[in-house]
Amino acid sequence: MSQSKVAVVMGAGPGLGAAVAHRFAQSGFAVALMARTEEKLSQIQSDIENSGGKALSVTVDVTDAALLTGAFERVKSELDAPSVFIYNAGIFQVNGILDIAPEKFEYAWKVNCFGAFLGAQQVLPAMIERKQGTIIFTGATAALKGSARFAALAVGKFGLRALAQSLAREFGPQGIHVAHVVIDGMINTQRVREMASKREEHTMLSPEAIAQTYWQLYQQDATAWTLEMDLRPAVEKF
Repeated sequence: MSQSKVAVVMGAGPGLGAAVAHRFAQSGFAVALMARTEEKLSQIQSDIENSGGKALSVTVDVTDAALLTGAFERVKSELDAPSVFIYNAGIFQVNGILDIAPEKFEYAWKVNCFGAFLGAQQVLPAMIERKQGTIIFTGATAALKGSARFAALAVGKFGLRALAQSLAREFGPQGIHVAHVVIDGMINTQRVREMASKREEHTMLSPEAIAQTYWQLYQQDATAWTLEMDLRPAVEKF
């Protein structure tokens, strides 16, 4: 079992998930990487280990309670109980209410919100026992505004924001810092660059810059905790 602190990044794909994992590994955390497919995790784990860090890849569907229980049992067994939990899983669907299939709408809610609830249930007992811990949820503009044709995203992200507020009020007094970060803009990832090839880099959020903000949230003194913050490029209209 590791003597390092453990951070779980659920939704550890290329982009923000990878950047957050690297940032915590850089500061001595053993990082548990969770995603649905192995190919998303293997390269991140390899990069962390090649930099002298420690990482564990765990493939799991974040919407499956039984599978998540097994995934966290593996993390506790091979590393330790997490002191940091970052929920970065999400699914982006754009479709009108009359066009989206009910099962797709439900799955979007599960990925964007329900998985965070399941993950929080897994990490909270040890955090409560230790009287310390950090939980960070990656939100979106859709957490504040339900735009036309974005209901499948907004419902889950609204719910994620509400979950963060409720968790913070319940567990903050027990030493657990819960924060919700509204990502108001496009994150500069390879996928986004392929979709919007004419976008200039300064108009998108840097994954590494967001990861540094997550690290700063983790480091905050308990006398001055942030519950919610929004991040956007300087040129983004809001």
